[in-house]
Amino acid sequence: MTKENICIIYGGKSAEHDISILTAQSVINAMDKEKYAVDTIYITNEGEWIKGPAITNKIEDAEVLRLMSSESVSLTEMLSQSTTGQAYDALFPLLHGPNGEDGTIQGLFEVLDLPYVGNGVLAASSSMDKLVMKQLFANRGLPQLPYVSFLRSEFEKYRTNILELIDNKLEYPVFVKPANLGSSVGISKCNDREELIKGIEEALQFDRKLVVEQGVSAREIEVAVLGNDHPETTLPGEVVKDVAFYDYKAKYKDGKVKLAIPADISEETAETLRNMAVEAFKATDCSGLVRADFFVTEDETIYINETNAMPGFTKFSMYPLLWENMNVSYSELITRLIELAKERYTEKKKIKYKMD
Repeated sequence: MTKENICIIYGGKSAEHDISILTAQSVINAMDKEKYAVDTIYITNEGEWIKGPAITNKIEDAEVLRLMSSESVSLTEMLSQSTTGQAYDALFPLLHGPNGEDGTIQGLFEVLDLPYVGNGVLAASSSMDKLVMKQLFANRGLPQLPYVSFLRSEFEKYRTNILELIDNKLEYPVFVKPANLGSSVGISKCNDREELIKGIEEALQFDRKLVVEQGVSAREIEVAVLGNDHPETTLPGEVVKDVAFYDYKAKYKDGKVKLAIPADISEETAETLRNMAVEAFKATDCSGLVRADFFVTEDETIYINETNAMPGFTKFSMYPLLWENMNVSYSELITRLIELAKERYTEKKKIKYKMD
């Protein structure tokens, strides 16, 4: 059987660089090597692109994926020609955060007319920007918590006014979030004005645009979405925390977070969450994969928090585990995402780019 050529792209000029490497290790190890010939491209923290060798064996240590500079190859050649000398059937970007999950690299693939896994430019960029995402959700009628958003330059000029606006519009605790980062990087839970100021100063190190959101006493429930024009959803799962706030350290270093799959909620609430996940998927014109995150209060009032266009994707992450609960294995999920990428690329080829 002739193998399909797939290129895994990981690393990236992002605060989530290390997470991307772990994701790449997990995906590469789970891919069906009888079906796919697997190449790699590593993007360093400085933004250098390095083509790696074909991978045929299991990667035991993720550190081997931190490739060193080799012979110079043009970016176009790197992306268009596999180590077998054939064109890639699909590129598989496993990049989290800016310069990878935000539509920038997707735009590059579109310009070069290459098939790739995951969301397109609009979906990736709007799902990455929390403010734009909230505005699209509002247009779709999805319920959200109150929030305030501002730029670094605005805070520098109107600091007192913005702090007063937050105090008047929201109630403590509030969450301060960089608008364009994931994995809880730069996010702070703030219980008073002093903590708010510290949280804003921390978040402004990671982005020029912030969102300050009303806190709520609620469970964190997530739904995985898979597909293109006709997406499927999983039963909801719950993030069960042993800490007050599910931050980067709790997620990736302390192991103080457990996942309950499926979540212990009523069938009616589960169905509502699944329907809302599809609405959120469509609101940002998504394709491939999305994880939709919700808050569910004690009386089962639902608020959408966000969608993640490139969710955590190691075999122990919520997204793959939600599908495993639906009897879709991690390896099969990877295969389906590649098939969806080729399907979308074929569909795009039907578009006319010149008049007869």
